[in-house]
Amino acid sequence: MCKIKIIEHISLDGVIQSPGSADEDRSGDFQFGGWSTRFSDPSLGDVIFKAHREPFELLLGRGVYDIWAAYWPKQQNDFAATFNKVTKHVVTHRPESLTWGPAKAISADVVNAVQALKTSNGPDLICWGSSSLTPTLLANELADEITLITYPILLGTGKKFFAEGTPPCQLELVTSLQLPSGIMVKTFKAAGPIQFEQ
Repeated sequence: MCKIKIIEHISLDGVIQSPGSADEDRSGDFQFGGWSTRFSDPSLGDVIFKAHREPFELLLGRGVYDIWAAYWPKQQNDFAATFNKVTKHVVTHRPESLTWGPAKAISADVVNAVQALKTSNGPDLICWGSSSLTPTLLANELADEITLITYPILLGTGKKFFAEGTPPCQLELVTSLQLPSGIMVKTFKAAGPIQFEQ
């Protein structure tokens, strides 16, 4: 059975909206697009490369897929070559327009489709940066591992990673790393229901 691993760029107050550029996601009149880019840190690239060292496929929302489809095919490095060749499982209502392949559409019943992928013998699935897909994974307890790349910034507004209604659960810290820029990288694994003192 494969694992689903979520990786997110996130502010200290939990915002994941539009970290890479101003035009990623302007919905809700979001004014801080590109907020992660000022924290340039070469060591973060090493961390991200390590997270993709084992065989994997991508699980993407349509917004992230479109952003990456416009970017990665134009890059000339080993990481781009890896992203360009792996299979992308894309949640979309427009399966006919998945031109950056290899790609497989998830067009209906996302939860059942992802559950079926989890029970397959395929490689682990890595889900990056979707403000609509990740809440679905969390709400249905489908995520096995969560890596939060946390930046020392408060945004005060924007789409949050842990949306209202996310079911309570316990997480176990697997790894923790602080980078010279102040970025913190923490990986958690699901650890079952919350344990309360009686």
